[in-house]
Amino acid sequence: MSANPELLYGLEDRPNLLKTSTAAFQHVLASFVGVITPTLIIAAALGLESHIPFLVSMALFVSGLGTVIQTKRIGRIGSGLVAVQGTSFAFVSALILAGTTVRSRGGSDDEVMAMLMGISMAGALVEVGLSFFIHRLKRLLSPVITGIVITSIGLSLIKVGMTDLAGGFGATDFGQINHVGLGLSVLFIIIFLNASSNLWLRLSAIFIGMALGTLCAWSFGNVSFSHLSDLPVLAFPAPFQYGIAFDFSLFLPVALIYLFSALETAGDLTANSVFCNQPIKGPVYIKRIQGGILGDGINSVLAACFNTFPNTTFGQNNGVIQLTGIASRRVGIAIGIFYLLSGIFPVIGGILQAIPKAVLGGATLVMFAMVAVGGLKILMQQTLNRRTSLITASALGMGMGVMMVPAMTNGFPDWLANIVASPVTMAGITAVFLDVILPETGKPLPKKHVFDNSPKEQKKLDPDLVQNTRLSHHEGAN
Repeated sequence: MSANPELLYGLEDRPNLLKTSTAAFQHVLASFVGVITPTLIIAAALGLESHIPFLVSMALFVSGLGTVIQTKRIGRIGSGLVAVQGTSFAFVSALILAGTTVRSRGGSDDEVMAMLMGISMAGALVEVGLSFFIHRLKRLLSPVITGIVITSIGLSLIKVGMTDLAGGFGATDFGQINHVGLGLSVLFIIIFLNASSNLWLRLSAIFIGMALGTLCAWSFGNVSFSHLSDLPVLAFPAPFQYGIAFDFSLFLPVALIYLFSALETAGDLTANSVFCNQPIKGPVYIKRIQGGILGDGINSVLAACFNTFPNTTFGQNNGVIQLTGIASRRVGIAIGIFYLLSGIFPVIGGILQAIPKAVLGGATLVMFAMVAVGGLKILMQQTLNRRTSLITASALGMGMGVMMVPAMTNGFPDWLANIVASPVTMAGITAVFLDVILPETGKPLPKKHVFDNSPKEQKKLDPDLVQNTRLSHHEGAN
């Protein structure tokens, strides 16, 4: 990849405290909803409403702890990039299915949680094991596959951003002009500020846009802080509060999702490397991917210890790096500290929860789209011959297809539907499968190839490239 000329502070740079805090807070704004939403969905579906404040606090606490580990890199654990950790959406369906099964057996709240923590911890060990030989699976890390995965990550996140911009999932007034207008206003404020030549306006664009949007919503009476009075003052971590249980039949779907989650993490970290001007080939890159996947696994073990759900590397924060131009590790550490404090002091998270969904959608939509652009940049640097074009088109078609028509998995077993319903997983599986079975079509033509070679020599070349070049040569002559 060519260097990113828009980067203001690289991985090893040390911006001052004010710049670091400003950039870190914008990462938190971009990822906060993603960190707590899976917990809210799982708890509500399993009738664990009374446990929600504690579970949300632990989700934030572990996110902070995991982000520090992933960014700082402790030994072999961690990528050394600004890679924000958070509760993964990929496991929601499998964990709800497991919890529902325990409920059907007459299980209590504690028994449900014990089972979810047990199978989550055991599954995390699968990802830990995979990290030690991921470098041997080089085809999984080819530029075409990682480009496809990154693009599908960005495109799938765009749906999340647009849903929030229109009012948020489940809103009774979804799509009303007040939501859309507010979200678009925030979006354009961020775009124009980010395009400014002023360093501070660019650095603070996301924060300013969201602050102005929230103030506007508050002036119309659409922001409430009444829920803060119900939150505890402190939430202390309590390892293994619910205990640990295990059931192999419930563990298997979770273990499979961990395998595909590792592929998604590799894509996220590749995009992160692109935006941070780091290599996406060679030993340094492989070491980052191995450390990142190992970090995901270890952080998911810690998540189960601290009574929350599996963690993964978030992709949405890559867009924040692109917009702010700051890739410094100091920012990653600051993000982790902020999340740790949010977990211990629930009122901090409560304030962030009050930000209107439309404001969040307006801010995150452009960041998510930037992730997709990062994937396209990787694909554009590859030779898109007939083979790679087929792989790219088919993988993105399948990935976006399951996102746009989720009902296609209605007849699948629950464990299988949970795997293929993810557009990122579907795109990744399709890309890997086709990359393995489709034969190579030949090498690209040399730049100064002369077409008076012998038929024997021309057969060695990609027939599509030969034909396209002949046509181009003929048209130029005409």
